[in-house]
Amino acid sequence: MTRPLLAVDVDGVISLFGFDEPPPGSAARFQLVDGMMHCISLGAGRRLLQLGEHFEMFWATGWEQKANDYLPNILGLPELPYLTFDGASRFGSAHWKLGPVDEYGSGRALAWIDDSFDQSCYEWAQGRGEPTLLVPTESPLGLEDAHTEALLTWAKSLAVES
Repeated sequence: MTRPLLAVDVDGVISLFGFDEPPPGSAARFQLVDGMMHCISLGAGRRLLQLGEHFEMFWATGWEQKANDYLPNILGLPELPYLTFDGASRFGSAHWKLGPVDEYGSGRALAWIDDSFDQSCYEWAQGRGEPTLLVPTESPLGLEDAHTEALLTWAKSLAVES
């Protein structure tokens, strides 16, 4: 069986923001990325490595190729395929990603983790012919253990169905 796809956003999933107090020192690392400071969740990196054993991951982020320029070195992740959005990225919503995510995931089971889903994303997921799971995160917390467990349970359920 082909592993399901996992679309991975960066801001609000790996790069945390909107918090009152930064995460404890061992939980995150502040990193300068193209002149902007980012709070990178080290826990998200460990969780993505675990998910990579069950999913074929790709970047679905406005960072595009820059995700591979920075995150593999910081988090110990492999370089991943990435989507391009031809300048369509808009902060605060994920709907501008739908076309490229849909095209990349055509014919495949797909999970997507992002902090900015809107109603159009849920309608898209519900209307897909293939199994689809949207996993919303909170920007100050990012990818947590509960998200990881939900994704692993979902991936394992697909293996049982086939």
